[in-house]
Amino acid sequence: MSDSAPLPPVRLHPEAELARDALSTPLLSRAARLARWAGPDTRIDAGGGLVDEQLPAAAEELGLSGDDAAAYAAEAWRVAVDTGLVEIADEEEGTVEAGAELALLTGGAPHDVLALWLEALETVLADASVPDLDDLVDAMDEGGEVDLSRLDWDPEAEAEFLDGVLGNLYLLTASEDGPGDGPVPLPALAASMIVPSDMGEPTNDVLEQVSDAMMRLDDQFRLLDPVGLVEYQPVDEALMAEAEAAEEPPGGIDDTDVSRYGMVRLTPLGLYGMRARLLEAGFEAPAVGDLADKGADALLDGTATFPQAAAQTETEQWLARRESLAAARELLAAARGADAGAPLRRLRCQQALSLVGPEAEPALREVLDDPELGGLARVWLTEAGFPEVPAPSQDLVFWLTVDTVAAQLAAEGNSDELRALVEGLAAQHSGFFAAAWRVEHPATADVLEAMGRLHPDKKVAKEARKAAFKARSQQGG
Repeated sequence: MSDSAPLPPVRLHPEAELARDALSTPLLSRAARLARWAGPDTRIDAGGGLVDEQLPAAAEELGLSGDDAAAYAAEAWRVAVDTGLVEIADEEEGTVEAGAELALLTGGAPHDVLALWLEALETVLADASVPDLDDLVDAMDEGGEVDLSRLDWDPEAEAEFLDGVLGNLYLLTASEDGPGDGPVPLPALAASMIVPSDMGEPTNDVLEQVSDAMMRLDDQFRLLDPVGLVEYQPVDEALMAEAEAAEEPPGGIDDTDVSRYGMVRLTPLGLYGMRARLLEAGFEAPAVGDLADKGADALLDGTATFPQAAAQTETEQWLARRESLAAARELLAAARGADAGAPLRRLRCQQALSLVGPEAEPALREVLDDPELGGLARVWLTEAGFPEVPAPSQDLVFWLTVDTVAAQLAAEGNSDELRALVEGLAAQHSGFFAAAWRVEHPATADVLEAMGRLHPDKKVAKEARKAAFKARSQQGG
């Protein structure tokens, strides 16, 4: 992902609800229990971990049993230390005491709880990028030291890969044409990182890389599930057994039961966590509702790149805090301008005004003579059924047409909807291009060039390009 372009806006659950989710995650709740369990007799090693002799007691405190009980207890303790739920009292003696952060779990604000959870998440993400225990044992030399060169492991690259996968999962969750709250098949997520976008049929080598990535992600998502970042349905054990018998990773994805290959979704808490990490990394990651207490200029600019549904929800929240007539006046004032972003601001303004009631009528009548706003004011008044709406001049009609196409270009690019609009304009007005190049709008030449590019009829496209040349010459460009 590029950090220069804004990501799709996300709809976050209220912080109080997310904080309750964080407190109920298996990992943070275990860490809290161990922090309260620890006492004067608790001993840690040089790295801050519980000494081996105390791991069984810690596992018993957590109600854990089985082969992995000690490992789960050690992980929960590490989270307790990393988040400040437990503090080291004496390094030489290896003693601990309750940390200052422990009280925040019961007495802190939701934001305090979420900050602790984010620290726990970072600990787990760091663990998820480390090779598994079997690989570490295989890489040990005779002296008991791990030979990193034998691991074929690049810590930075591994962390970047996992960050990239989670970033793609965030994009899929946030995108209006994505699965939303639904799960994503693990093969699709792995392929999103490995298969080039311009590759037709993946080669066997690429498919093998995807299969290897799936197995790595299966291990990593198993670790990320208990901290509440994701809900994960692991790769079917029977499928893995079949692959091991064939001495190759799972491949040849069976589309009839893709869930056997693993399914993953970001939880509401995970969506919050990923957005926080993306913001920290410098990405522009908006959330619906961020603009509700800001001015109309921020609303129109901020929603310029939003998908339609998200833009409407954001605008509805903004309008809910304002009186209709005052909101309409503020929106119209913010929609003015001759800069490149002005047409899209006016489009968003028009869409916002469609959500305002009839009490906004005076604001629209006040701008009927405004060269930039008079067109959209007439449209609003007419659609709302108000009488005595003055007919627009031909110059205003052409100006509004250029402004509308410029806005659509900025919002959607060369979309099918815009192509249909271009064809309709050229068909309805036989002398459209002869008049359009004279329109005194900053985007006239660009709009005519786009119409020449989009129109399927070569003759009409040529007319549009000629008109664009005239418009640019008129503007001195």
